[in-house]
Amino acid sequence: MFKTLSNYSGLAFLKLLSILPYKVLVSIGYGIGFIAAHIPSDRNRVVKTNLHLCFPDLDTKEINELSKQHWRLLGRSLVEKSIIWLGSVEQLSNMVEVRSEVDLSDRKPRILVNMHFTGIEGSIILSALAKKNGWPRTSGFFQRMKSPFFNRKIIEWRNRFGGNSIDRQGNSLAIIREIRKGSFIIIAPDIDLGTKDSVFVPFFNIQTNTITAVSRLAKISGAEVCMMVTSLKPDESGYLCEISKPIDHFPSDDPKSDTARLNLIFEKEIRLRPAEYYWVHKRFKNRPLNEANPY
Repeated sequence: MFKTLSNYSGLAFLKLLSILPYKVLVSIGYGIGFIAAHIPSDRNRVVKTNLHLCFPDLDTKEINELSKQHWRLLGRSLVEKSIIWLGSVEQLSNMVEVRSEVDLSDRKPRILVNMHFTGIEGSIILSALAKKNGWPRTSGFFQRMKSPFFNRKIIEWRNRFGGNSIDRQGNSLAIIREIRKGSFIIIAPDIDLGTKDSVFVPFFNIQTNTITAVSRLAKISGAEVCMMVTSLKPDESGYLCEISKPIDHFPSDDPKSDTARLNLIFEKEIRLRPAEYYWVHKRFKNRPLNEANPY
């Protein structure tokens, strides 16, 4: 009974957030981020650990300042999920601008590699604008949530414009079929999903457990691979979703080399806007050669 009440209270809160004026919503998010940055917590320690590992040249004061900037943007992104999951096409269009160096209506087999910045989920804007622009539907893996109630809801919300969320567990064939049909395939490989189908390759000069899915799927399906980066606009009025030209000579015959190459691309993007990266994730939790877990 309590869990049901809690679930529906959370749902009502999301609906309330989604109808607030956007500037008010953003201010609430910044407030939440400010509070979170000043409360000792496991995730606060994870953020600072990641920053120390990736930016060893920064001193403690600089790390603390970067951590605060990160929490500010993360708080904003958390409340913006109400628009991602419940907002209208108009709300999404006002929040996110799409720029692409490839023709998104050509239905070529294509994988869009999406990084975990604190900004909104770039795939939802493609899905929302698909009908208007003659684009194919958007498909992508999703990671199951612990709450069955919100797991179902989020799949429903992500698919509300005709998208197709595919369970990450054992559904590679479904993704390959979608790629060959010309659907937008969104893959975010920059999180630690365990050592299965993964390799240790450098990321900020740290051997980092990274899935090889992008290379393997591109090779099997003949898909070209483009970066899709959704970042905060300089005036913080909204987001810019940028889709690049296909990565040259990708994939190769070596999934490990391809995965290392992607990590290098990720690192270059992160260094341009370090506060926006998703530092709350335990990116280095699995270690090679029995190294100690830094967390």
